[in-house]
Amino acid sequence: MLEIEADLVKRVDGIRIHTPEDFEGMRKAGRVAASCLDMLVPEVKPGVTTGHLDDLIREFVLDNGAASATIGYRGYRHASCISHNHVVCHGIPGDRVLKEGDIANIDVTVVVDGWHGDTSRMYGVGEVKRRASRLMDLTYQAMMAGIEAVKPGARVGDIGAAITELAHKNRLSVVEDFCGHGLGQVFHDEPNVVHSARAGTGAELRPGMFFTIEPMLNLGKKDTYILNDGWTAVTRDKSLSAQFEHSIAVTEDGYEIFTTSPAGLHTPHTA
Repeated sequence: MLEIEADLVKRVDGIRIHTPEDFEGMRKAGRVAASCLDMLVPEVKPGVTTGHLDDLIREFVLDNGAASATIGYRGYRHASCISHNHVVCHGIPGDRVLKEGDIANIDVTVVVDGWHGDTSRMYGVGEVKRRASRLMDLTYQAMMAGIEAVKPGARVGDIGAAITELAHKNRLSVVEDFCGHGLGQVFHDEPNVVHSARAGTGAELRPGMFFTIEPMLNLGKKDTYILNDGWTAVTRDKSLSAQFEHSIAVTEDGYEIFTTSPAGLHTPHTA
């Protein structure tokens, strides 16, 4: 059991150590976020606009007694980020129509009783090409390899090392311009979880730490740039990009995933 003085937040290396009671708050938030992505599986299809999907997300979040963490965040106005094809992350929902063969990452963060549930998944739009399906599969595997490196006494860098090993073995690049982050009662906190790192580096992982693991892998080079809207990040070489994200905790003997799909739809493109 974790011991924390009643009125103080315990931090180690700047990273908050949460109590057993905090885990329950994160489970509730994570379940709403994951259920939202489950709801979208039959809705992501050719002819739908990303704006319509965002409307569905906004309604789902409100109907489930939650709030969207992204609406109003640094001026952002939407309940999700929807990033398709060569968009790496932070794609803004709008009038774009999804087409047969597209791939898209949908990223949602909800707030339930003050706790943040942050997760994203890839969706195939209709029939996708083999190389796109392979990229999505390997990106999911890379995230899980990073998660499986989490245990007390391991280092933050072990997560990125596991992701990088799998990606490079399969001739994929790992985006280095964005990283995972601590979360809980705040949206973004310590630690930064870099997805391309050396094993044995970074802060030591301890029970009670909460953070996201959210690798972005590209078919081409790792380089990205941000469009003039100030949000949308794309691959410089226009190659396909994929991302998966879970919110997790370090436990006494490993890890707990807060954003597991209640319907078992962790990789919807294969459903």
